[in-house]
Amino acid sequence: MSDSLKLENQLCHRFYLISNAFSRAYRPLLAALDITYPQYIAMMALWELDNITINALVNKTGVDGGAMSLMLKKLEDKGYVIVKKDTKDKRVKYVVLTAQGKALKKDAEEVPKQMLCKFNDMTLEEGHQLKQLLDKLYQSFDEEASL
Repeated sequence: MSDSLKLENQLCHRFYLISNAFSRAYRPLLAALDITYPQYIAMMALWELDNITINALVNKTGVDGGAMSLMLKKLEDKGYVIVKKDTKDKRVKYVVLTAQGKALKKDAEEVPKQMLCKFNDMTLEEGHQLKQLLDKLYQSFDEEASL
């Protein structure tokens, strides 16, 4: 068997493992907020930029448009957001945080702090380096997709 096909040599497998580990770590923290991880991503983007178009939210989060529509419906049902049509162009929809959605931010502020505790074997500098390397890797895939 070629070494190139050994599972232990696959970078993609490490991403798979870490993705699953992140999901497991976030699950109880976000369950307390009654949101899923993808919903958390959308809410973080909205806490940064409220009253934005769905298209802008999709671009900011990288979440698929179809998945975003379904997610926004669930967040609307929970009372965290309102999706409203633009007054001039009915095809454009805006996502607006409700008072309840804005209030959720206070509770959510503990989530990154609790996640940071799980990085006990990594220095802050290593964390920044990892983020930069992951951004660089993502950009190479993103450039490839846009060709």
